[in-house]
Amino acid sequence: MLIGPIFTRELNTAPRRMRFYLGRAVYAAGLVGLISTAWLLVTGTQEVRSVGDMARFGSTLFQILAPLQMALALFFSAVLAATAVAQEKDRRTLVLLLLTSLSNSELVLGKLFSSLLQVFVLLLAGAPIFLMVTLFGGVSLSQVGWVYAVTLAAVLAAGSLGSAVALWREKTFQTLAIVFLAIVSWLASTEVLLAAGRTGWLGGAGRITQWEAGLSPWRAILLASRPNLGLGSGGASPSLAIFVAASIGIAAVANAIAIWRVRIWNPSRETQFRRVEEERFQRGVSPANLPAASSPSRLPASVESLSPHAARQKTREVWDNPILWREVRTWAHGRKVLAIRVAYLSLFVLSALAVRTAVAEGGSIPLALVPLVVLSLMLVNALAVTSITNERDLGALDLLLVTDVTPPEFVWGKIGGAFYVAKEMVILPLALCLYLWPAGALTLENLIYLTLALGLAYLFAATLGIHTGISYVNSGAAVAVSLGTVFFLLVGIATCARIMMSFSGSFELQLTPFLVFMVGGAIAMYVALGVRNPSAAIGWASLACPVFTFVAITSYLQGQTLGVFLVVVGTYGFTTAAMLVPAIYEFDVATGRTTQG
Repeated sequence: MLIGPIFTRELNTAPRRMRFYLGRAVYAAGLVGLISTAWLLVTGTQEVRSVGDMARFGSTLFQILAPLQMALALFFSAVLAATAVAQEKDRRTLVLLLLTSLSNSELVLGKLFSSLLQVFVLLLAGAPIFLMVTLFGGVSLSQVGWVYAVTLAAVLAAGSLGSAVALWREKTFQTLAIVFLAIVSWLASTEVLLAAGRTGWLGGAGRITQWEAGLSPWRAILLASRPNLGLGSGGASPSLAIFVAASIGIAAVANAIAIWRVRIWNPSRETQFRRVEEERFQRGVSPANLPAASSPSRLPASVESLSPHAARQKTREVWDNPILWREVRTWAHGRKVLAIRVAYLSLFVLSALAVRTAVAEGGSIPLALVPLVVLSLMLVNALAVTSITNERDLGALDLLLVTDVTPPEFVWGKIGGAFYVAKEMVILPLALCLYLWPAGALTLENLIYLTLALGLAYLFAATLGIHTGISYVNSGAAVAVSLGTVFFLLVGIATCARIMMSFSGSFELQLTPFLVFMVGGAIAMYVALGVRNPSAAIGWASLACPVFTFVAITSYLQGQTLGVFLVVVGTYGFTTAAMLVPAIYEFDVATGRTTQG
């Protein structure tokens, strides 16, 4: 039926889960909360006297909600599609699917659309809210239609990319990193082309502007949410049609390659080698007794090390912390990490050139630094959480729990390993921040604030990954909660700042309207971090983060950099400690090594 039995099963079983209804209710309530907050800001600080004022409010509100929905849909479609396949691989159930009578298209498209089902349901739940915005005026029904067409096309492209990469790569971190890098490269390359067009390299600004909406999801959603957009509005609609067609083309190519190669990529050589290693270890078979198809010449050195003759070979010395030794001295996250580093370095070069250009033109902290920092935080968090989930899915975590590895060794070893593997992703953004001081974009005082706060943000992201990896038994849920928490914090900060600047300049009067935001954020953060492993410290941290993040935003908009630094360090430093303490001192209970008595 429909796309295949995998999607049919998900379509029948998804309504049985409470989160299926809870997710769309929370999403719709969040959109209504945003509208209510914006309206309270306008009526509390300004006078709404005419229909024109209402129309301006509706137009501005629509230009906030549409990019917000695009960002959420693009992120979760990529993450959910990638983790759905990666989890099947980690649990070795994808091999079982390959043994069935499922065709390649049923397998690939079934997994893709079953993973995107929740995203489609959330978009459907938000449609009445977007239609309600048209009642304020300043927004047409055709705008809503184009916004949803652009969003759905971007979701299909990002989800197809995430699913195809997950079927190709073996490690979950590799999959997430490649998908994040691909999406950021998509956005960054568009900005580079637009900058080249403005400087005349590609024939002038007029020519490149005609294609700007067809090059990037961000540009497309901004154009689609502008007022007075209709089917006859010049070149706007053809540009959006180009983007929709291009996104569908990207999805078609990604799925076609995945359908063609799925049984060639899987089971991977690494899975085959692991199976041979297990068989040889269990049977004690020497290399001479193996069949020709699995002869030593065709197996990696790691397989040979498991033979009975390996005891005569020289062994390597392990550090006092074996967890950290494994993360640093072995390819625990796969050899393709080198390729990920090279791709990140190319993005860093583009960001550095953009930062240099922006500093030369304006002399302030450029926005070109923000995507690089956001990408770095997401990669550090993904590396930390997958270092736990991979151990659990492979059964290695159960083996570690019966050893004498202590909780501090495990937790600090995983955090240290995450920072070592992602060292370029931590050091390079900090180096770019250091460049801003001699360039005149930052004072020495603000440079100290920025680098210390950014360092704390990296520690928070890594600790959050370890905390959720330990707390959630389901790997897909752990990855989604960990990355989703970081993403929601970043998007929430950007959205609050945008609302403040769009609807009011009086920050003293904005506390009451944003109370709904703070309460909702506190509940969501506690559900994500504290329900599985409750503690009083996490409860207080969940309550403090939304409140003091609001204080930090208002302080930044008022130019109070010291206040921003103190609030950020105090709030997120306490939250990091609140996650570290139970991760270490309640490690045995959280992982099931012991039970509470």
